[in-house]
Amino acid sequence: MAIGARDYIDQLLVKKYADEKVDNHDALESMIDPTKMLDAMNDVAMIQRNMFALSQKLQSTCYAINARAARYKNKRIS
Repeated sequence: MAIGARDYIDQLLVKKYADEKVDNHDALESMIDPTKMLDAMNDVAMIQRNMFALSQKLQSTCYAINARAARYKNKRIS
């Protein structure tokens, strides 16, 4: 799979916008403190990890309870 302009129109667009600057990140001031954002992302990831672990424990507990409460019937094969 090739990356880049495949037809003539795409090639013209690439030439036209090759030197354009659309975002100048050096001139922008962030409204959000990056360390606070990373801390919030870390908190969300930790919550999701803990919820997944809790879900796994709950699933195994429910499986054990259902297996213990199951009543099996003997079926004769004739």
